[in-house]
Amino acid sequence: MNKKRSCLAIILAAGEGTRMKSSLPKVLHPVGGLPMAAHVMAAADASGADALALVVGNGAERVRAALSEVPLRGAPAPEFFVQTERLGTAHAVLAARAAIARGYDDVLVAFGDHPLLESAALIEARARLAEGAAVAVLGFRPSDPSGYGRLIEKEGRLAAIREEKDCSDEERKIAFCNSGIMAVAGGSALALLEAVGNGNAKGEYYLTDIVEIANSRGLPVVATEISPESAFGINNRAQLAEAEAVWQARRRRELMLAGVTLVDPATVYLSHDTEIGPDTVVEPNVWFGPGVRVGSGARIHAFSYLEGATVESGALIGPFARLRPGAAIKEKAKVGNFCEIKNAEVGPGAKVPHLSYIGDAAIGAAANIGAGTVTCNYDGYAKHRTEIGAGAFIGTHTSLVAPITVGTGAYVASGSVLTQNVPDDALAFGRARQTTYEGRGKALREKLSARKR
Repeated sequence: MNKKRSCLAIILAAGEGTRMKSSLPKVLHPVGGLPMAAHVMAAADASGADALALVVGNGAERVRAALSEVPLRGAPAPEFFVQTERLGTAHAVLAARAAIARGYDDVLVAFGDHPLLESAALIEARARLAEGAAVAVLGFRPSDPSGYGRLIEKEGRLAAIREEKDCSDEERKIAFCNSGIMAVAGGSALALLEAVGNGNAKGEYYLTDIVEIANSRGLPVVATEISPESAFGINNRAQLAEAEAVWQARRRRELMLAGVTLVDPATVYLSHDTEIGPDTVVEPNVWFGPGVRVGSGARIHAFSYLEGATVESGALIGPFARLRPGAAIKEKAKVGNFCEIKNAEVGPGAKVPHLSYIGDAAIGAAANIGAGTVTCNYDGYAKHRTEIGAGAFIGTHTSLVAPITVGTGAYVASGSVLTQNVPDDALAFGRARQTTYEGRGKALREKLSARKR
């Protein structure tokens, strides 16, 4: 059995937000609700990286704070290295010299502004190293190669990476372009990086130079092809939107292949951690914010917004429903149109059919909440909780002033404002006594009409 190869992934995450017209560091702009650099970290993690080294620059503290807690499946938390001067990509990689020197078998170099990078691309690059290559460069074939460096191959090896301005007419016809992403054999990595000079017009140290350096030393150098999407780098908001569209399309397809029905896929927006079980139907124009988990056989009706919520099997949501963080909709429960649920549990089979706000509450199994019900949970200083027992009936247009408990099987009359607990199986009225004055409506209208003149 072959020995498992150890791997260090170096992610260059030092990009500024200048070209994004933003004070936010570029690599923190989100795709699918997750910073773009975190997507690259996830790809490296999924490729089998044993360690992640993130090279940061301007905005280092913000980048560190945002990326240090990214959940990873295999690799430990990332180690951060600061590039104090911007002197090129090879210089940036060498900022992580201490990590490289630990002697990993494989060293991957990727960029924090490539959120569509797929783990399969990195796995393929590692495979080329395992076959004996000292350097494996990831190339792609864009629809228009203009502006990209070309990969010059000769006799099955990568001879050079040529910037377009330095290409001959024949070389410009080459469609195989440099993504900037590469894998380097750990035993050669430091020696190759330290040999990179800065004798170019900008006086910078370019990572691409290691290709010719490795060739000059007789080390095997190869190119491997990846999809244009994996090579897509973000430099402005328009490209960010393009990446979001690609990411959404990928994730929608994954869900549909897993048994989820998206009636109009292009109108459903997902987050990086959205979970939806099979046989669930999602109607058009639904937004899933971070932290949403939907069980099997549920239905999310059109124009609903979910964030930080769980929806169990067979539940019905919407249309035009909003589930805020902490909403827990239990099995076969219903939250109907124009309802908002926040930090509240709607028990199994319970119904909140329409026009209600339920916040900081627990609704028991099979309870029915009438239209216009409000849990008055905030007194201007603190939040208070409402408890509604199983099988309770809350009449239309009821205000429940928390803290308050409505017991199991209790019945609350429509139009009530309740400030005291209701025992099990009790009937509660909390509305003012109606008084009717014959003829006074006509007199009032005449009075108000005269005043208006």
